[in-house]
Amino acid sequence: MTFRVPIKHCKNCGTAVVYRLPDDGDTKERAVCPACKTVHYENPLNVVGTIPVLGDRVLLCKRNIEPRWGKWTLPAGFMELNESASQGAARETDEEAGAHFEMQGLFAVMSVIRVGQVHLFYRAKLLDDVFDPGHETIEAKLFTEEEIPWDEIAFRTVREALECFFADRKRGSFDRVHTIDIA
Repeated sequence: MTFRVPIKHCKNCGTAVVYRLPDDGDTKERAVCPACKTVHYENPLNVVGTIPVLGDRVLLCKRNIEPRWGKWTLPAGFMELNESASQGAARETDEEAGAHFEMQGLFAVMSVIRVGQVHLFYRAKLLDDVFDPGHETIEAKLFTEEEIPWDEIAFRTVREALECFFADRKRGSFDRVHTIDIA
């Protein structure tokens, strides 16, 4: 099942668009304005977040918003305009957990094809265990691998990121970026 909310009107002039192949030789059907000829491209959204770690524990946030209210997640959310992916991940970690941390390297890139999203997770080193969660978070809490409420994880991307993180930690190296496609 593909998620797509079709564009109905041109963002430039307001005319109802038509879905067709553009005249420029493009091979994909696009929303094209018959009045001003603007071609509207629909692209995936970026979700950015962190895997914040203090010693042998990972920080998870209990969601206070839908979807998946009350489930546990890594601090993450949609990337905003005028920020880099790492800046967005840092912002989300601050907003959702109120954590003090140092950003580290890119850890995972996950294409969630059916909903048109790309999730990017960075590693983050927590500087302390003091958190001040924002309104989107019921609770921010540190978990060892054994303590993680695996049956209460909000999203498959979070589960996969955590599984890769713990596997790399056991291996003793974070020398690669994980790329995962989720249909």
